[in-house]
Amino acid sequence: MKRNLLIFASLVAFLFTAVAFTADKSEEELLNSIDMQGPKNLKVLPQDIDSETLKGIMRSFNSALGVKCGHCHVPAADGQGMDFASDDNIKKEIARGMLLMTKEINEKYFGAHPHEGMVKQISCMTCHKGQKEVDHYTKEIEK
Repeated sequence: MKRNLLIFASLVAFLFTAVAFTADKSEEELLNSIDMQGPKNLKVLPQDIDSETLKGIMRSFNSALGVKCGHCHVPAADGQGMDFASDDNIKKEIARGMLLMTKEINEKYFGAHPHEGMVKQISCMTCHKGQKEVDHYTKEIEK
């Protein structure tokens, strides 16, 4: 568990540095509401994750996919902010699957055999490159 958290924390630290100032004010306000709500309904991320680490991971999704919070989360019932705990948006479940896939790839191919001077781990940005969909890879293969 600690190793997994360390892997997530390393990824977040790198991505947080890259995207710390890219969220617009309204997105930043939404992310700050995590502090008030507290993390809920975590199925892949550690249950004991602190809010700053969680916000860093969410910012990394914003950057890696070029999306805002509403891409995976639904608006709150009162119309104020987002209902981060809701599973009503299928894209949230897709993101969970992608996190598990990324974790498995990192553990299987990069965890036990560090490669000096080479890729140490992959992240969402590795494939998405700031785009919601990765069809740019398909286009390259078709050429």
